[in-house]
Amino acid sequence: MSFNMASIGKEVATEVLPYNRVYKDGSVERLSGSPIVPPSAEDPETGVSSKDITISENPPISARIYLPKLVDQKVPLLVYFHGGGFCFESAFSFVETKYMNRLAYHAKVVVISIEYRLAPEHPLPTAYEDCWAGLQWVVSHSGDRGIDNKEPWLCTYVDFDRVYVAGDSAGANLAHNILMRAGSEAMNGGVKIKGALLTHPYFWGSKPVGSETTHKEEREKHPTYTIWELVYPDAAGGIDNPMVNPVIGEAPSLAGLGCSRLLVSVAEKDIMRDRGILYYNSVKGSGWKGELELIQVEGEDHAFHIVVYESENAKKLIKRLASFLV
Repeated sequence: MSFNMASIGKEVATEVLPYNRVYKDGSVERLSGSPIVPPSAEDPETGVSSKDITISENPPISARIYLPKLVDQKVPLLVYFHGGGFCFESAFSFVETKYMNRLAYHAKVVVISIEYRLAPEHPLPTAYEDCWAGLQWVVSHSGDRGIDNKEPWLCTYVDFDRVYVAGDSAGANLAHNILMRAGSEAMNGGVKIKGALLTHPYFWGSKPVGSETTHKEEREKHPTYTIWELVYPDAAGGIDNPMVNPVIGEAPSLAGLGCSRLLVSVAEKDIMRDRGILYYNSVKGSGWKGELELIQVEGEDHAFHIVVYESENAKKLIKRLASFLV
């Protein structure tokens, strides 16, 4: 946990512990997240190379891109959105970099992790817009579109018929909403998203699901609820906005998901597990025409494969997710 001397004596406006504290002067103290680390010409564990690139100056969107060793042909591409409740963590953090190195290594794919702007300084829908803009820039490398800042790794190594998106927690929420948009809006170069990994997705709602508490007051104090209020104060419908509650009656049909393969993963001890299972079942019953899978990992909690990265279950799940990217 960080301790900021500059925050002493300042008045707190709101806080979502143990993640963020917002002061009345508008400043934000982030209490969670792992340290920022540089990219690597060759990761010691996996041999994967990485570098940081700028997607856009205005708005400011950047990314870390990963290339596995010995790629001598066109390979799939994974466009990844990190988790952290839309308000902490980074594509450049230690745990995210370790996770991306392992995914790139096991899947033998190019990975690009988008660094989107965080709430509450940039409330939602900013992150949704940044991730869509980042994805559109990435797929614009598929043809001869005139972009000034082309990335050679994308031009040289990527098979744009095999583009995947993925995210964990809030990043899986981002990925879901990107898929809904891709189902109704054209992507640059006519590229289609082949598949998606939604791991421990951050979805919630006012009505309890499965084993969730039925006490209204308790629900409204839980971080799954208070984070949404912090990051998207203007959301129509609040915690039942379709972007966080995609199974609510007035949400667009999940049959419109813009991909042909989808893998949803949940963890037994995760408070959002039943939401992930409900999402999976709702996609299944929606008339969506793709190939759908569900993974349930027993004995583990939210984002364990990122946080407890040396555990056997973490390594196993990462290999399983990697095997989906074909």
